[in-house]
Amino acid sequence: MSAFRITPGEVGYPARLAALPRPRTLYGRGPLPDAAPAVAIVGARAASRAAMDTAHAIARAVAERGVVVVSGGALGVDGAAHAGALAGGGKTTVVLGSGIDILYPERHADLFAHVLAAGGTLLSQLPPGTSPLRTTFVQRNPVIAALADLVIVVEAQLRSGSLSTARAARELGRTLAAVPGSPGTDRLIATGAARVITPADALALLGGNAQASATPSADAVLDPIALQIAAATAAGANGVDAIVAATGLSARAVVRALATANQPSSARLS
Repeated sequence: MSAFRITPGEVGYPARLAALPRPRTLYGRGPLPDAAPAVAIVGARAASRAAMDTAHAIARAVAERGVVVVSGGALGVDGAAHAGALAGGGKTTVVLGSGIDILYPERHADLFAHVLAAGGTLLSQLPPGTSPLRTTFVQRNPVIAALADLVIVVEAQLRSGSLSTARAARELGRTLAAVPGSPGTDRLIATGAARVITPADALALLGGNAQASATPSADAVLDPIALQIAAATAAGANGVDAIVAATGLSARAVVRALATANQPSSARLS
């Protein structure tokens, strides 16, 4: 797929990026990001299994409703978010911390190829030939935030790079949310970020940008796992880890049940 280069002011330059203090020339492969509703899902590279499952479930749920998923292509939460979007049959934008000709991390080369094959985009504000550095990842984070209507931080430590994406979201006036249960995300919530625990929470924050119901259907309520989760949350369990501790269910089972409860019954797998 051919590469593109586009400068601020050119026809087709993403309008959302005009909010940045210094819009940059963009380099990419795939279609230019358009005005479709978009959610950025970011978080730790050394992420817990529960965090990756949560990122995947949220990304899949929003992608199934036509929302573009934006992330940074890194290991951990980022990769899970891109994979979730693809599993939901949607499009996803990878904002690289390197030139578009230097795919990083290398182990995500196949994932990036699938992103392009599904109609998604690889994007960078860095010229081709730029190697990834700690500073280049920080520099690209405002682009991730600017491309989204909603930014969700799934898991982060107090010095996580994901918090710079959160800071950019606030500066740019984007809706900021976080999944409770890690030091960085708990701090974000304490300072005003919305809480996201299930895919339905993310869809609710999108409002009119996605069509979904946060009310589980009757057959979901009667499911034994759903009943355990409902009982645990009613007793005060907050977040995937707390529900796992309260019910003894696996994190994967909890995340899958929470995601399934917010899908139309005709779309569920038996």
